[in-house]
Amino acid sequence: MFRFGSRKDVNCEFKCAIRLLDDNEVLQTEFKREHKGQYLLDYVFKTLNLAEKDYFGLRFVDQNKQRNWLDPTRSVIKQVKGLNPIVFCFRVKFYAADPSVLKEEITRYFLYLQLRRDLLHGRLYCMPTESTILMAYIIQSELGDYDAEDHVGNYVQEFKLLLNQSTKIEVQVMDIHKNALRGQTPAQAELNFLKKASQLETYGIDPHPVKDHKGCQLYLGVNHTGILAFQGSRKTHHFKW
Repeated sequence: MFRFGSRKDVNCEFKCAIRLLDDNEVLQTEFKREHKGQYLLDYVFKTLNLAEKDYFGLRFVDQNKQRNWLDPTRSVIKQVKGLNPIVFCFRVKFYAADPSVLKEEITRYFLYLQLRRDLLHGRLYCMPTESTILMAYIIQSELGDYDAEDHVGNYVQEFKLLLNQSTKIEVQVMDIHKNALRGQTPAQAELNFLKKASQLETYGIDPHPVKDHKGCQLYLGVNHTGILAFQGSRKTHHFKW
């Protein structure tokens, strides 16, 4: 574990890294033995100029390879005991039921980045027709309007957007990008992405593997609508709040 000073020194500082939603962006900072989780959260919120703070949190993987949210009320060093290096991930913790009610543009942008990750890693599961539309909104945001001179060949394959991305899907995405999204600014395309994603049953769900009484593999998830159970891609139960 990276630290400065004596182990018994109350002013001992510990180094940590905080990975942002864009994997290419990492914050480096230090905290002291007496600092609680809120200290690091405040540092991130201030650095990112975030006002709508309640939607976000810091995640870490413990020694048992389990993912945990950093508790703002507990000592940081006690929560990450034994970890070296100390790495946190800035993530959306609570998904707004209606993204359009979010007041700050930067909040909507970070939610957009989180949902892109969810789509890529299979957490935002949807039918192929829905995934192609979501992917097309991303391409419109990244590249702007289709331009025959600039966008040649299979330009979508340069972007890894879907867990099971195929050439067939990429061709469909290019068709939507070319013919249906012209004129949308990046902000408009991202907002349309958020509106579409928030209508999906798997929106805001972090699936946890479980087994039923027959030993069959299921996945449980919680979002603003209630508790959902899935078997493969099929929703089997929905216990609404």
